[in-house]
Amino acid sequence: MASVVFLRGINVGGANRCKPATLAKQLAKFDIVNIGAVGTFVVRKDVPEPVLRKKLAIQLAKDFGIKCEIMIVPAPDVLQLASTDPFARQPGGEQFTRFVSVLHKRPVKLPALPLNLPSDKDWLLKIVAMPNRFILGIYRREMKAIGYLGKIEKIFEMPATTRSWTTIQKVFDALKRN
Repeated sequence: MASVVFLRGINVGGANRCKPATLAKQLAKFDIVNIGAVGTFVVRKDVPEPVLRKKLAIQLAKDFGIKCEIMIVPAPDVLQLASTDPFARQPGGEQFTRFVSVLHKRPVKLPALPLNLPSDKDWLLKIVAMPNRFILGIYRREMKAIGYLGKIEKIFEMPATTRSWTTIQKVFDALKRN
């Protein structure tokens, strides 16, 4: 079965510099498709998760000298996530960004939704759904809003990495072509 890889914490503020296109070429035997510069890949070959995780970690350390959290999600989970429009009833437009945070695993405790940060009245970030190990939300395009993305890891007490909904749609398109 195909899978989707999300690398956490690469190419952020000049740290953990990695060239995802180069990484995809180096692991071409797994038929990897690079989705942009943020460390998101579609792995088209059926590779057991432990094997894929180990190969990625070795390649990242060897070629780029970095170590990062690697989230690997089965393709059907991402296809199911992207098959509906989870943001249909949410505000849109240029002042908002729709996002998906991928957790290391499915959380045990889930907060009541929607979860608005910092408050219901003056929210900058809103979590609207939590299917499986995904957190779906929107944030206002304001500098202070980015700080609330970091609180996701504290709320769920585990690593998370965040992508725009546009990136998830590109993953969905790559999986459909598989």
